[in-house]
Amino acid sequence: MDMEDMAQRILAGERRALARAITLVESGREDHRRLAADLLERLRGHGREALRIGMSGTPGVGKSTFIESFGCMLTEQGLKVAVLAVDPSSARSGGSILGDKTRMERLARDPNAYIRPSPSQSQLGGVARRTREAIDLCEAAGFDVILIETVGVGQSETMVAEMADLFLLLLAPAGGDELQGVKRGIMEMADILLINKADGALKTTAVRTCADYAGALRLLRKRPQDPQGFPKALTVSAVEESGMDTAWTEMQALAEWRRAHGHFVARRAAQARYWFEAEVREALLSRLKREPVKGAMRALAGQVEDGDLSATAAADQLMREYLMM
Repeated sequence: MDMEDMAQRILAGERRALARAITLVESGREDHRRLAADLLERLRGHGREALRIGMSGTPGVGKSTFIESFGCMLTEQGLKVAVLAVDPSSARSGGSILGDKTRMERLARDPNAYIRPSPSQSQLGGVARRTREAIDLCEAAGFDVILIETVGVGQSETMVAEMADLFLLLLAPAGGDELQGVKRGIMEMADILLINKADGALKTTAVRTCADYAGALRLLRKRPQDPQGFPKALTVSAVEESGMDTAWTEMQALAEWRRAHGHFVARRAAQARYWFEAEVREALLSRLKREPVKGAMRALAGQVEDGDLSATAAADQLMREYLMM
């Protein structure tokens, strides 16, 4: 593959080249990793900046339905929208359904939208291992808004906040009270809480739930990257497509405030450092899977199993002999 040609095709907005590039960066083969690094370096400094919006929520809260309605609203405004949907992988077979395009049929047909489902594989934190690189590729391809839909696993799903400019948390009506709102973890990472399904018989419950969370948010310590009134809770209905415009207005206002006060650039710089350190950790772990380190690990593991060596001492010995030279 010619990486210069692929880079030019991506910058020109070619969907096929973008799809091939995402497949390339998701590959674990060493030769593919070298090609992916070359491609990303060629695309670095393209000058394009998309608004990256991470989106999380428990399974069944309506993330896909919301993304379809929200994405269609954005494309109607003339914006190009990319959706990176992370699908859970089976712990037994390793496979994923990857059915997000089926659930977002209307958005999938939109010429200004691009949907890419990816398996989570063994990655924790609700995102796939190479989601961050896929974001860079979509940004280079000229998309204005990139929506990152996480697996949806609960309160520890915060890694998406390290690759997004805004982090939205979708909640269901009657999903908790004020005590739920002050729990540490995913709640304190969110910029905007969206109470979905605020329609029909659940509308009154959704409004009450929104008020509960709004009260809880006022108890949290104010973050320096937030203007007055943020984080905030809002009600939306993905089915009736109500509340979408208000939510989008609030997202834009928050992003613009952060840009004006230097938090936007600082956040991206901190994220770049975070992912550099993550790549270093990944490289170190990959070395442990190679010979002769792999053989040494098996030998030390046998000593630990037999009780001849503690796990801590065995790990320290491995580090000193193979990674600290």
